[in-house]
Amino acid sequence: MKKQITYRLSLAVLLSVSLFACRKDPQPLPEEVVVVPPAKPTPAKGFYLVNEGNMNMNRASLDYMDLTTGVYRKNIYNQANPEVVKGLGDVGNDIGVYGSKLYVVVNISNKVEVMDVKTGKRIKQINITNCRYITFSKGKAYVSAYLGTVGDPAAPNGIVAQIDTTSLTETRRVDVGRQPEEMAVVGEKLYVANSGGYTPSNYERTVSVIDLNSFQVINKIDVAVNLHRLKADKYGDLYVTSRGDYYDIPSKLFVIDTKTDKVKKTFDIGVSNLAIDDDSAYFYSTEFSYVTGGYVIAYGIIDVKNEVLTDKKFITDGTDKEISIPYGIAVNPFTKDVFVTDARDYVSPGTLYSFDPAGKKKYQVTTGDIPAHFAFVY
Repeated sequence: MKKQITYRLSLAVLLSVSLFACRKDPQPLPEEVVVVPPAKPTPAKGFYLVNEGNMNMNRASLDYMDLTTGVYRKNIYNQANPEVVKGLGDVGNDIGVYGSKLYVVVNISNKVEVMDVKTGKRIKQINITNCRYITFSKGKAYVSAYLGTVGDPAAPNGIVAQIDTTSLTETRRVDVGRQPEEMAVVGEKLYVANSGGYTPSNYERTVSVIDLNSFQVINKIDVAVNLHRLKADKYGDLYVTSRGDYYDIPSKLFVIDTKTDKVKKTFDIGVSNLAIDDDSAYFYSTEFSYVTGGYVIAYGIIDVKNEVLTDKKFITDGTDKEISIPYGIAVNPFTKDVFVTDARDYVSPGTLYSFDPAGKKKYQVTTGDIPAHFAFVY
């Protein structure tokens, strides 16, 4: 592997004295550049990575990996938007690319940042209280939101907001369950995983089904407590994770058939996050228990065509032993390289790992704090 070359760009190059003077302390971090071995050219030119940053620390940040040149740019939002005093904001919770625009959901800052996908320059800020995740369909963006104050057990039911991606204005919203999380569109229906995370004694356990034409909830699918991840495969099935209650109810993975809107299969495994590519769902599990106060970490691959857990591994060289807390995962659909992030201790810079299809590490780079969410650029 080629030796990584790190360039710490001087503050004098990045920001003028006048721009420094208008910033408030603490100042957002300057851009840094790392060079790693480039990949073969494919339609996937690169990807953005959102680093969540710890809550109330205003440390959310945006990185970009140019796969064709091998250039990894860290903290690019601050470089592209020096006039934004507080940088990207507080807790970057999701990211998506749709058309020529890049969308970042910033949870505690109660906003969706919309940027030019080529430059990272801000186009508009859309305000949505306690927003969580984003997905897209037919010229519309859909954003799930908890509403209410963070952690408030009396918070109202959550919503999904529909945003027109041309005018960048909210056009409709619909009530769903309490503390809604990830979403997926299958056909003319939008599925939303409800968690009820603010009331551990009374978690939610449903997936809301929204008809995209009427924008009304037409069904609620009973699944399990404390739902979180929700991913669609190409066969019309949804893979939905339950985090359990961290005490007696274990985490599990469920498969919903969207033709019947019923649970068709249960995997008795904990899944913290997963990325589905072709017939494979790559996943990791960081099972936390309040009883033991520790984590149990595992990795695996599910064959989504046959709906079976395989014995295949996507990390085969022992690098998994170096990863403290896996926190994000993505798969390049063309090269089949797998990317995994490590949040480490949640308060210091994390690490991005790249693995080839054989599970061997290609490189690793240092990211911002709590690297979590990917969006490929084609």
